[in-house]
This record gives sequence, structure tokens and C-alpha cells, in this order.
Amino acid sequence: MIRRRRATMPLSARIRLLLVDDHPVMRAGLANLLSLEKDFQVVAQADDGEAALRLWHQHRPDVCLLDVTMHGIDGIETLRRLKAVAPAARVLMLTSSEAPEDMAQSLKAGAAGYLTKNVQHDELVQAIRSVHAGGKAIDPCMVDSQPTTSGGSLLTPRELEVLGLMREGFTNTELGRLIGTSTRTAKAHVAAIIEKLQVIDRTQAVARGFDLGLLKTAPVRPMTRRP
Repeated sequence: MIRRRRATMPLSARIRLLLVDDHPVMRAGLANLLSLEKDFQVVAQADDGEAALRLWHQHRPDVCLLDVTMHGIDGIETLRRLKAVAPAARVLMLTSSEAPEDMAQSLKAGAAGYLTKNVQHDELVQAIRSVHAGGKAIDPCMVDSQPTTSGGSLLTPRELEVLGLMREGFTNTELGRLIGTSTRTAKAHVAAIIEKLQVIDRTQAVARGFDLGLLKTAPVRPMTRRP
């Protein structure tokens, strides 16, 4: 019996990837997943920003997948340093952060895309191919997080929602549960609101929200507290 060999794509034609994430299990799982694609090749993996910069210069990957939250220098600062020495580097942020500020800073620093880690496999694959081809890729769940102007302030729709919940006195943990994000992301939203409204704490933020008329349209949802 003659077995046919499965056709493989030449290494020179594959999209060479650098994975940067400080969670070993996440990084290994991602590497295994992407290696199943015949046109992908994971050439290096890094667990922090310093290693990412060193490995990028060593391997010159086609696309770098970069986490935002890491120990040492974070992903956004890593991106800034990389783009400073390699302006043409193609970087796709892949992170658990849903904070609009993280996305805005990443895109401003030169990222070609921003995806959250709950993205579907086929969407991630398509995003990598798009970035490699010179395109952009934004996670659909982040599309409505673009800034909008209201009452002289600059709050995203999600921040308006959080401001409405802040009026009810919810903690960051409760806010995260209500809006379906982590406590860290909820905390980032609160900090962004305080900064944008130019106040010093939550109480002043709510008062300022009333002054500007922001809370009239901010959605408020009841929360079922656990006994």
C-alpha cells in the first residue's frame, strides 16, 4: 500500500510568529493551537518585554502577538520600545484587558490590532493573517469602546455604564461582575473616569456626572446580592 505524504507549506512561505505572554500555560496552549495552521510557524516565545525585544531582533518574526499585562515592562511599553527601533514591526495585542485605555494606548503606540483572549480561534487566525498582510484587526467586543464626546467630557459607552453603576455604590469587584469583566478591568474603568472628569475620587466623579448630565443616560442595572 502506497501512502501519500501530506503536502506541507515551505518554511519560507509561512507566517513567522513571536508569542509574548507571561503565563506559561496560556503561551504553550497558544503555540500549540497556532502550530496547527499550515501557514503559521511559531519561531520564538517570550515571557516578558525584555526577552521579547531580544528575541524579535534575533528572529525578525513577521507578526508579534503581545500581551498587555506582564511583569517587568508591560506590553504597551514593550511595543513602544520595539516600534522605536523597528517601525515596520507588525504587532497584534492579545490580552485579557478590555479597558478602552489599553486599546487606545496600544493603537497609538503602533499596534496593528487589539484582541481579547476570549476571541474565537478562527477570528484570531484571520486577524494574524490580516496584520501580516498590512491590515488592522480589532476585537468585535471592543468596537463600541471608541471614545464619544458628551457634556464636555470624553467617556466611552462602557465608562458611561460604569459611571451609572458607581452612583449605586458598587465595589470594583461588583462592577466587574456586573459588566462581565475582571476586577482589574473595572478598576481601570473607574480610574479612567476619575481622570477624564478631572476629579479626585468616586464621590466627586458621580457629582460631576450629574453636573454634566452624563448620568441621565447612563444605564443602571440592579444587582442581585448574594446572601
